[in-house]
Amino acid sequence: METQPTVWDIDVADEAATNALAARVATYVGAGDLVALSGELGSGKTTFARALIRTLISDPELEVPSPTYTLMQVYDGAGFPIVHADLFRINNPSELAELGWEESAEGAVVLVEWPEQAGDQLPPDRLDVRIELAPELSETQRRVTLSGSGTFAPRLAQVRAIQDLLAHGGWSDASRGFIQGDASTRSFERLTKPDGRTAVLMISPAQPDGPPVRYGKSYSAIARLAESIKPYIAINRALRLQGFSAPEIYAEDADVGLALLEDLGTARFVDDKGPIPERYLEAVALLATMHGRNVPDSVPFADGQYRIPAYDLDALLIEVDLLVDWYAPHVAKTKLSSGTRATFVNLWRQLLVDISLARPTWTLRDYHSPNLIWLAEREGIARVGLIDFQDCVMGHPAYDVASLLQDARVTVSDELELKLLGGYARLRQHFDPNFDTTNFARAYAILGAQRATKVLGIFARLDKRDHKPWYHAHMPRVESYLRKNLNHPALANLRGWFDEYLWLAAAVRSA
Repeated sequence: METQPTVWDIDVADEAATNALAARVATYVGAGDLVALSGELGSGKTTFARALIRTLISDPELEVPSPTYTLMQVYDGAGFPIVHADLFRINNPSELAELGWEESAEGAVVLVEWPEQAGDQLPPDRLDVRIELAPELSETQRRVTLSGSGTFAPRLAQVRAIQDLLAHGGWSDASRGFIQGDASTRSFERLTKPDGRTAVLMISPAQPDGPPVRYGKSYSAIARLAESIKPYIAINRALRLQGFSAPEIYAEDADVGLALLEDLGTARFVDDKGPIPERYLEAVALLATMHGRNVPDSVPFADGQYRIPAYDLDALLIEVDLLVDWYAPHVAKTKLSSGTRATFVNLWRQLLVDISLARPTWTLRDYHSPNLIWLAEREGIARVGLIDFQDCVMGHPAYDVASLLQDARVTVSDELELKLLGGYARLRQHFDPNFDTTNFARAYAILGAQRATKVLGIFARLDKRDHKPWYHAHMPRVESYLRKNLNHPALANLRGWFDEYLWLAAAVRSA
């Protein structure tokens, strides 16, 4: 199905406004992109190109002459070349080959003035910028039409939606800076107004469903992973209604996948010495409070309801499969037979059946230090800021406790872990005198092992498939958590599988 172009008309008052628009366009073009600049003589094509190039190179004084006579000028950008071409003097599209067009354009941002001279030689995936004089308005005003074709159409649509959202939320005058993201496909920007106030822009476009892997369903469908921003918005508001410190949503566009959020700051739960015990204790208190309530499994969203999915047996089992699919072959360098894999799944099934049938609660699923912000100016559990919960499910309360106390990115000592577990248990007993500490400890060990198994698979996949090797640094820590959990008597049979088919095999291969 052919993608319809995205067209956006923008009036600019003068040359300074034209330069500002070009600078904005520079923020969403990169290597391999083509920008075609059209318009009559004197409309401002070269002015636009000059401002765009200066922004890409971060040099506001860079000399950018018109390539009218040289036909093509190449600049060294940050990470990719920039080609500025003027085709006014081209008589036939075949002349592009003589210029070495294809060789120069490969891996570059290409800006083309008079693109119509190239005929059908330009690729369909491009951003067209048409600049027209507007003498009926003023001598300096221009009308700029941005048109995204092919793969550029949805990109331009997102950019326009962001501009509209910022205008609606009153943040059009804010500067924008990238915030380090996570392992997901979301991205974040910190917005700063001239008066110093800040907000966070979350960009979370809907993800296409992946290929079927089991029961005719994709991995994300079985694992109950959010594929759009809608679960985030619904859970955010549900958390705030319960008095928890999720960020206020100033404005949103759920269809495009955008949310303008309260900036909770940057105060973390760890420092250069590791976990900050007082903050972890408050994070544990939040979980105990949540788990002591009867939270709903369906929460309001827009004009209807969002049903929080169950963290069922299928979801728990497909997650542990990540270890045999990615960690075993690529990290442990171990080839597992189909029978060995079947035994692995059956052992987990026996452990997780009761877990999946227990009375559920909100399981935020990524409740650990990178996703918690310390809000010192607030009181009690409101000091725990929550920023990552779009994959929330109805699951066993021990999962989030294990996620926090066996933090994949920072080492939680055995002493601190026991202290935090004791604090959690005391609070649960305060809310419910019948709280069973022994059963909870069993579930904690099982779900701690399940999470560690999953995380090892995810980190191996991030390395092998997504080319993010830095997750390797966290694997020894997660392996140690897994070994510790496997020492619980309830996991004796599973520990035997790991000893025989993974740890021992890996040790023999490395010997």
